Amino acid sequence: MKQIIIAVLFYLPFSVNAQKYYDFNAACSQAYKEILSMRVANGQRLLAEEKRAHPDNLIPYFLDNYADFFSLFFNEDMKEFDKKLPLKEARLAAMKIGPKDSPWNLFTQSVLQVQWAAIHIKFGERWAAGWSFKAAFDLAKENQRLFPNFAPNKMVMGPLQVVAGTIPKGYQWLSNMLGVKGNIVIGMNELTAFMNNPDPSAAIFKEEAIFYYCYLKFHFENKPGDALQFIRTQKLDVVNNHLFAYMAANLSLNNQNSAATKSYVQNRNPSPDYMPMPVWDFEMAHAKLFHLEPDANLYFDRFLAGFKGSFYVKDSWLKLGWHYLLQGNMAQYNRCLELVKTRGNAETDADKKALKEAKSGKVPNPVLLKARLLSDGGYTSEAYETLKGKGSSDFAAEEDKLEFAYRVGRVYEELGKYDDAIQAYLTTIKTGKDRTEYFAARAALQTGMIYEQKKKNKPLAIAFYNQCLAMENHDYKNSLDQKAKAGVERCSGR
Repeated sequence: MKQIIIAVLFYLPFSVNAQKYYDFNAACSQAYKEILSMRVANGQRLLAEEKRAHPDNLIPYFLDNYADFFSLFFNEDMKEFDKKLPLKEARLAAMKIGPKDSPWNLFTQSVLQVQWAAIHIKFGERWAAGWSFKAAFDLAKENQRLFPNFAPNKMVMGPLQVVAGTIPKGYQWLSNMLGVKGNIVIGMNELTAFMNNPDPSAAIFKEEAIFYYCYLKFHFENKPGDALQFIRTQKLDVVNNHLFAYMAANLSLNNQNSAATKSYVQNRNPSPDYMPMPVWDFEMAHAKLFHLEPDANLYFDRFLAGFKGSFYVKDSWLKLGWHYLLQGNMAQYNRCLELVKTRGNAETDADKKALKEAKSGKVPNPVLLKARLLSDGGYTSEAYETLKGKGSSDFAAEEDKLEFAYRVGRVYEELGKYDDAIQAYLTTIKTGKDRTEYFAARAALQTGMIYEQKKKNKPLAIAFYNQCLAMENHDYKNSLDQKAKAGVERCSGR
């Protein structure tokens, strides 16, 4: 506690006896908008001016954390993390100094805890992330009880409700221990109500809420089309707001539209005022790989050279290896596979899968790999042509036969041939449910989605989602479980 007090006194250069307050004034609003647009340095300069003008206003110190959050979350620099970590407790303690009868007191603390939960995850600190998540949840819940008419409560509580309601089985022990329970429907309703609230305090955070809304709509409500349509109909500034540009590019890539991803990345404002982010090269590398473009390696190389973090590093080396494999450059392919083993970490499901593939020594079947990449990029007709005329007998290895059935299902689904897709998925489930490849679990997930969205048969959808959840010891277990659990929650009206 003594160290925290010292840190606060060092961090907050104003008289200890002065009356502290929370004032999200025009200067703070402008600084916040700059930071949220990823013009972080501009925002920090405005915050410094506000601190000089109003040294007892706590909001600039609250917004300092936004600047650090974006830098740490996107760039994952361990040296910066070690430097910034002590500021977590200093800022939380600083927010507590403000008047307790203000709704901003607990609100600012809950937001800081949310941001640090995400940062801790990025740096492999699961326990710290879990406790920060619980603290954020408890603070937001208490603030809602004390100040039910304070609109920004819902901007925090809504997303927390959704995430807490879909924690995958692999992390359920942590959820049970922390005592956090959520609900997708309630959470999305709260967030939607906040976005439509005309209160001035809601208007301040609307763009941040939109960012949460689009990701939750896409991944947790499983309505990617609605999320991307929202970006277009709301005419979000995907040129000058780099956070929105990243969101549009990333969601498009995840929705099998790499052509749109390339457009968003290329058309963003190139001004040096924006925070540099290697993630742009990451998005472009995948968009080009998914169309089998010959210069995809340039973007993977640039990302891997400029990124200081660990998330998706193994996966990126694997993808770069695939690029060389399809070009027939086995020397470079083997070099990349060796680097998969030594670079980055295996925190994400994608990185775990990359490490497993590198250690296996099995070279992917080129036909199936091409079909996979083209399908992931949204080039469904080209993927179909790649598989056309093929049958399971064309593949010798059992895992290749299994993947062939799955790839056929994915292509049929994208072509709108849902009955054919289901048949291919059922074959995949039957032959792969006891194997460690992810194809059977993903086939069950996709079948559930078809029954939920296209055939409007929620009981059958739940059955297939539960089939996905029941499969053990396969690749991408946590991420697939989270999607399946979200599906069960949606179809059950929870």
